[in-house]
Amino acid sequence: MNTKILLNEDQIPRQWYNIIPDMPGPLAPVINPQTLKPIVPEDMLSIFPMSLIEQEMSPQRWIDIPDEVRDIYRLWRPSPLFRAHRLEKALGTPAKIYYKHEGVSPAGSHKPNSAIPQAWYNKQAGIRRLATETGAGQWGTSLALACSMFGLECTIYMVKVSCSQKPYRKSMMQLWGATVIPSPSELTNAGRSILAHDPDCSGSLGIAISEAVEDAANHADTNYALGSVLNHVCLHQTVIGQEAREQMKIAGDYPDVVIACCGGGSNFAGLAFPFIADRASGKQVRCLAVEPASCPTLTKGVYAFDYGDTARMAPIAMMYTLGHDFVPPGIHAGGLRYHGQSPLISQLYHAGQIEAKSYKQNACFEGALLFSRCEGIVPAPESSHAVRAAIDEAVLAKEEGKERTILFGLSGHGQLDMGAYDAYLSGDLEDYEYSSELVKQSLERLPKVQL
Repeated sequence: MNTKILLNEDQIPRQWYNIIPDMPGPLAPVINPQTLKPIVPEDMLSIFPMSLIEQEMSPQRWIDIPDEVRDIYRLWRPSPLFRAHRLEKALGTPAKIYYKHEGVSPAGSHKPNSAIPQAWYNKQAGIRRLATETGAGQWGTSLALACSMFGLECTIYMVKVSCSQKPYRKSMMQLWGATVIPSPSELTNAGRSILAHDPDCSGSLGIAISEAVEDAANHADTNYALGSVLNHVCLHQTVIGQEAREQMKIAGDYPDVVIACCGGGSNFAGLAFPFIADRASGKQVRCLAVEPASCPTLTKGVYAFDYGDTARMAPIAMMYTLGHDFVPPGIHAGGLRYHGQSPLISQLYHAGQIEAKSYKQNACFEGALLFSRCEGIVPAPESSHAVRAAIDEAVLAKEEGKERTILFGLSGHGQLDMGAYDAYLSGDLEDYEYSSELVKQSLERLPKVQL
């Protein structure tokens, strides 16, 4: 019988944890893409409200969660923590496996943890509409939900390959009132430029970001919302790890390793950052970020200044990157197809504070199949990367004959990803390696930043 560990509504965190004061050394400056000089808050006012800009740059360790945001969090938070006894038995491992299930949110993933506060802060600032991008659709559905809660209009540029792979996520966005545009599109200069060069372009998160930023910058009543990478997004997601710590206490346990899939970084940051903070009190915990082999930003990228988007409109940040115009293959884990990595996670990885590993998608779906048959939950393709890594950690514990406590993030359910599972079950799911030649070409076009 599986163990389900719950908190009550009063135990929803009242503050977000900001890891910036606890980072290994000062952060590299974020650079204005036009001037190539460090950004000041006023540079970002055309796309973000000042409240979120302040959070992005805040040196404060704890930031209060508005009551209005906590009230909506109550729709699904606190999310459950499970002990996966059936999976442990199937693996014959001495390891204890726990997973934090974020798929219980209305949108089916962890993304509303940031979408709700972003929409609320923009509403307070008098904004009428939000523009954004989405890969697999979890962020798009979450922002559509958040905008519907606060009476905002929502325009979503969805990566074209994901738009065709995941039509029901598009339907969810439209159900909550959003306008969904396959990207690249003919509606923006960025999209038209890409299509002129490659009419059959399948799209990427970098391209979709360019379109959304351009849209927001050109309309005074519109702001941009990003679902990952930025400091304030990682901040909002720390409700996950804070809850997980309290639930592990109830279980009388503590993880030896914390595992989460990692694309832009919001999911990994949300679960791992509060545990990284525990190291100051002497806790020993490994934190493992898991990414796709076709877009291995941490494991095969370079640590350098790069643009956050393909059209070079977004700020330049110091991060692990494959190059801002690298277009990854159309894997089903669309939320992990970003060319860069959160600057915070990048710095932690560069300093040796966290680990990273990459997998091909067939190995991930193999793990997801076993997990689903044991636990009864279908993981999102993105989450399957964390499932795979957790299984491998448990198998290693068996081989070594050692007990080990594993905690992983189940960042979302895969009930709208049946096309991907059909491809796997029929043997038609293709494994992709990242293109070293395309990455090499892309890295030659990194910005020349001199501080």
